[in-house]
Amino acid sequence: MENKKQDTASALKDIISHAKEYGFVFPSSEIYDGLQAVYDYGQNGVELKNNLKMVWWKAMTMLNDNVVGIDASIFMHPLIWKASGHVDSFNDPMIDNKDSKKRYRADTLLEDRAAQYEAEGKAEVGKALLQKMAKALDAGDLEAVRQIIIDENITCPISNTANWTEVRQFNLMFSTQVGAVSEDASLIYLRPETAQGIFVNFLNVQKTGRMKVPFGIAQIGKAFRNEIVARNFIFRMREFEQMEMQFFVRPGTEMEWYAAWKEVRMKFHQAIGLPASKLKFHDHEKLAHYANAAVDIEYEFPFGFKEMEGIHSRTDFDLKAHQDLSRKKQQYFDPEINENYIPYVVETSVGADRLFLAILCNAYTEEIVGEGDQQKQRIYLNLHPAIAPIKVAVLPLVKKDGLAEKAQEISRSLKFAFNTTYDEGGAIGKRYTRQDLIGTPYCVVIDYQTMEDDTVTVRDRNTMSQERISIADLKEKLGYAVSMERIFEKLLV
Repeated sequence: MENKKQDTASALKDIISHAKEYGFVFPSSEIYDGLQAVYDYGQNGVELKNNLKMVWWKAMTMLNDNVVGIDASIFMHPLIWKASGHVDSFNDPMIDNKDSKKRYRADTLLEDRAAQYEAEGKAEVGKALLQKMAKALDAGDLEAVRQIIIDENITCPISNTANWTEVRQFNLMFSTQVGAVSEDASLIYLRPETAQGIFVNFLNVQKTGRMKVPFGIAQIGKAFRNEIVARNFIFRMREFEQMEMQFFVRPGTEMEWYAAWKEVRMKFHQAIGLPASKLKFHDHEKLAHYANAAVDIEYEFPFGFKEMEGIHSRTDFDLKAHQDLSRKKQQYFDPEINENYIPYVVETSVGADRLFLAILCNAYTEEIVGEGDQQKQRIYLNLHPAIAPIKVAVLPLVKKDGLAEKAQEISRSLKFAFNTTYDEGGAIGKRYTRQDLIGTPYCVVIDYQTMEDDTVTVRDRNTMSQERISIADLKEKLGYAVSMERIFEKLLV
């Protein structure tokens, strides 16, 4: 069995094609020629995404006694976004190529060049470039950013020219109106992040839950950004989902908690099946206005190492800003030190869609099986059993002689424990292949021996090995193998 090395340029194309063909991700509004940077999750995609959200949620709220969850609304008072800085400074620096008429994020062009330097063994050169860019952006010197792009001889990949326009800032928030009639309507925004819903509920949760600092509030929810440059499939979209946790700590302890959550979050990604070799930390050279430390967990997508999750030490910026603008105190009385203070915050924020894409890219496997003239290509999704869309497929060897009825009986007995499918159509080999292509970890085959001794064959997706198991033991053995407990065990080591 030999794994096939894929060309990185074609790898993403293959994954996108696979995602559509097998019900994971569809272009949104496709019958009307689609809508750029918006996607729909299909029947298998929604199961995989829901499993990822559930394992994140439980890892946060069930495994940590001091983390609870909320679900804040998408529409919020517009002054929230004034206090958070989004109205004034939620911008991306954009640059156009005059020849191709294509638009790019200026910072992304420079980050990609820095990554190129690092891949060539010139990490210090890349770091110096990022520092130079951060200095220019911090100073608001967009002409300097343009000059760095020119000095680096960065060209448009389409026109192959460096005929760049000036760099301009674009605010990323979507605005809309709320009100019964248009003349009385008020301007509000679709939230560009979920964090602010947590901050404005800080005291509600703290008081009603009798929470003591340190404690965290977790949330999963939709966010919206008017991305001018959206590419790489679902990596950057205009409508996306965030899984965030804001951890409130005593001032002066934030760096200890920042370091601790960095390690916890890296451990999580490895526990759900992402290999350590494809994950790395990337410290921010340019810090956001609210942060005193920030790092990304990057995954090596087919288009390079890119951010999947951010861990930020946000100081007391958010709570203090809301206290100042709302004139409502956002302080916590700490009985251990007999003192009132505004807590500092350590944030973990992972994009559900980016995590989905990382898992899909990592799981997509092409290999050559067989020997000599019998060699053929095999494709399967090597998903962790706990997050696979379907856990078990029940397959009668043939539809006659009572095998189909026996298989349906077994399928019914399993489906209350975990997501199970029944398939009796076509040759058994083709049915195996169908399940491999969507990542089903186990196939249970009912054959003539089943009718004699109440045993079935369980086929493993990855190894294609088969094991004979008693029907009476089936639910317990498969349930153990596909349980999220297998992930949680790794997190608690």
